[in-house]
Amino acid sequence: MRTRVKICGFTSVDEAVYAAHLGVDAIGLVFYAPSSRNIEIDQAIKIVAALPAFTSVVALFVDEQESRIREVLAQVNIDCLQFHGDESPEACRIYGKRYIKAVSMKAGIDIAALSQHYHDASGLLLDAYHPDEKGGTGSQFDWALIPQSCTLPIILAGGLEAANAIQAIQTVKPYALDVSSGVEVKKGIKDSLKMAAFIKQVNEGNRIIT
Repeated sequence: MRTRVKICGFTSVDEAVYAAHLGVDAIGLVFYAPSSRNIEIDQAIKIVAALPAFTSVVALFVDEQESRIREVLAQVNIDCLQFHGDESPEACRIYGKRYIKAVSMKAGIDIAALSQHYHDASGLLLDAYHPDEKGGTGSQFDWALIPQSCTLPIILAGGLEAANAIQAIQTVKPYALDVSSGVEVKKGIKDSLKMAAFIKQVNEGNRIIT
């Protein structure tokens, strides 16, 4: 199975389009005001309009008001929602969109129970735990916490970069890798060389696994 790639936290049209032409499967847009990668609706519209065919757009929210999420959905062509807070399954599914539920991987987390709880999710995104930040920290968690089998597709995040992409694919065998900090110059500003290197390593990892 080919491991897919999502690059999250785009704020620039050119960077998102470049990533799409590299072959990224999905781009992530962050709608979370405290984040340095937060994006306004007007810029999101410009980014999505510039993307070539077959590039999915994922909108990230953190414990956001329903009205705000519906405002974004009404104006931006979003393919999938990503919830990074304490949203209940009911709160995730009311929009009639595919959704991903992010999970902070701290000791004692029960992935099997969460898979049942969010049984209709399109995937569980496993990210490093941080007490004050909701993803995008650039920190890696202990991959040994990930169970060998899961009823939902596993999307691996947290501390990923070109240097460990192949190891991540070989060790975890995830459905997808989700990278942000590992391909940036600084938060919200992507590095074209780092993105290209990451995609190259993922392609090599997929070739080895196959």
